[in-house]
Amino acid sequence: MRFILFGSPGAGKGTQAKILSSKLKIPHISTGDILRKAVKDKTPLGILAQKALSKGALVSDEVMIGLIKDALQESRCTNGFILDGYPRTLAQAVSFDKLTVELKLPDIYVVTINVDESEIIERLANRRACKICHNIFNYQDIKDLNKCPSCGAVGSFYQRNDDTREVIKHRMDVYNNSTKPVLAHYEKQNMVMHIDGSQPVNKVTEHILSALKEKTGEDFKISV
Repeated sequence: MRFILFGSPGAGKGTQAKILSSKLKIPHISTGDILRKAVKDKTPLGILAQKALSKGALVSDEVMIGLIKDALQESRCTNGFILDGYPRTLAQAVSFDKLTVELKLPDIYVVTINVDESEIIERLANRRACKICHNIFNYQDIKDLNKCPSCGAVGSFYQRNDDTREVIKHRMDVYNNSTKPVLAHYEKQNMVMHIDGSQPVNKVTEHILSALKEKTGEDFKISV
């Protein structure tokens, strides 16, 4: 089972990726994670990425596709993977298509989680992070605003810069202008499954699994 998890910022991709990775027993490949690991391990691609990041520049498409290639060739991806955070642009999608042919990885599907933009803005604006354990919570779900429910730290909550309304609006504009065309690219290939992301988390998971079974015809085993 190989698929790309797609959706706007705040649609719930990270949450669903973790759940699905556990249930399907396939790795969650996050571009952010593999980029940070490559930089930390000082791999050749990591060094190139660090040079760009140190100048405040974006990591090039060539470096990113190289990191993706390395990750997908790891033994943990033998039985499949969930790709999260890539491709973000049409150029990256074209490069990724070529890579899947090179690596002989057929039948890679796209699961897109759809949530209304107004709901996305409310979700992200209401998020708070813990300075100690770095977990993120919905402000309305925190019972004790002075104590982190994960690590117990007192007075550790803060709002990340990415979660202010101004930044959220900018992120949505970037998504609509640069990333949405990627979805159209895959729609033409009949690879896309649309999921209503406004439902409770467990319902979104159920619908993703059901859509994958229907689309692929694969009777995969789910770990409870």
